[in-house]
Amino acid sequence: MRGVQGERERLTIMAWQLPNSFPSARLRGAACIALIGLLVTVGTLAQPPQAFVLEGIEVKSGESRTGVVDVPKGVDDGTQLPVSVFHGSKRGKVLLIIAGVHGSEYSPIIALQKLRTQIDPTRLSGTVILVHVANMPSFTRRTIYYGPDGKNLNRVFPGKSDGTVTERIAHVLTEKLIRRSDYFIDVHSGDGNESLRPYVVYYESDAAPREMIEISRRMAIASGIDFVKIARGRPSTLATATYSTNTALLLGKAAMAIESGELGHPRETDIERSENGLMNVIRELKMIPGPVRTFKNRTFIVRDQTVRSTSNGIFYSLVKRDQRVKANEVLSYVTDYFGNRIQDVRAPFAGVVMYYTATPPVSEGEPLVNIGEIEAKR
Repeated sequence: MRGVQGERERLTIMAWQLPNSFPSARLRGAACIALIGLLVTVGTLAQPPQAFVLEGIEVKSGESRTGVVDVPKGVDDGTQLPVSVFHGSKRGKVLLIIAGVHGSEYSPIIALQKLRTQIDPTRLSGTVILVHVANMPSFTRRTIYYGPDGKNLNRVFPGKSDGTVTERIAHVLTEKLIRRSDYFIDVHSGDGNESLRPYVVYYESDAAPREMIEISRRMAIASGIDFVKIARGRPSTLATATYSTNTALLLGKAAMAIESGELGHPRETDIERSENGLMNVIRELKMIPGPVRTFKNRTFIVRDQTVRSTSNGIFYSLVKRDQRVKANEVLSYVTDYFGNRIQDVRAPFAGVVMYYTATPPVSEGEPLVNIGEIEAKR
């Protein structure tokens, strides 16, 4: 393949030969203008990208840096987001990957540490931003679902600049990071109380550009995870986006989420699944050269439903993750603190157990079992 320098030399020779190539001065002039434009374009491509600056973190072409993005103090304490920024030696798009939206989902956090060692900025086209722990208050307190303000970070997007700390984290992620990106990946696992079978999610929405949905689907499949959930029916306005991935899609970014890991156990298989999947997505996006693994036998989840607890109590599961169930089958039950059975949990439709609560304590409104409906064979 002809390099950029060789292309510039070829175009320059053509420009010198123009007087002998066209019979009229008018045609020679038009051709010269076109070739000059091509020379300028090729010359621009030959130049390394300018430094990438993220909230005071300046990264030169072909280099990487670590730092923090501040979430300012407001009605309560502020926090910081630890980030790694890789700025390629070639021009390209910006990929944002975040982990730790839920503080007890440890496998994704460790996966991003490992991914950081795999990205060579000298071979990178574009920029990759890793947010290692998106919800530091929840992480340091070892809480499931909620921050210190009692709010779930992945239920308050796009956030508020004047809200509580969880809402301000969502606001900073949205305004300072998601808006800067072209592609977005949110890496999750089952929370500290959840047993989860691995899957990947992309969103379909009439409010999002079709091109972005198609790229999102490509990214999801490239992750290599065999269950692909298609999330439909999510809020269609940015103000009510709720979820990080939905926020990115509504902002015109190709977006997906990975779920790999469970119960606060950072198992190597779950970590590697996320790490390897992310690297393959980066190659699929042509940001790093190398062969893209292809996968067969994808199982598509066309809808899902979470059954929630109607009261506080103690939870007993009768099923396991990845188990097939029938419609209306009893999946689990909840007792009061004396052992009296107060809620039977039934399958809303036939499908597969995507995740379930695997620890005894439950509170009113919290998830108990999530069932996914498998796409019918065509």
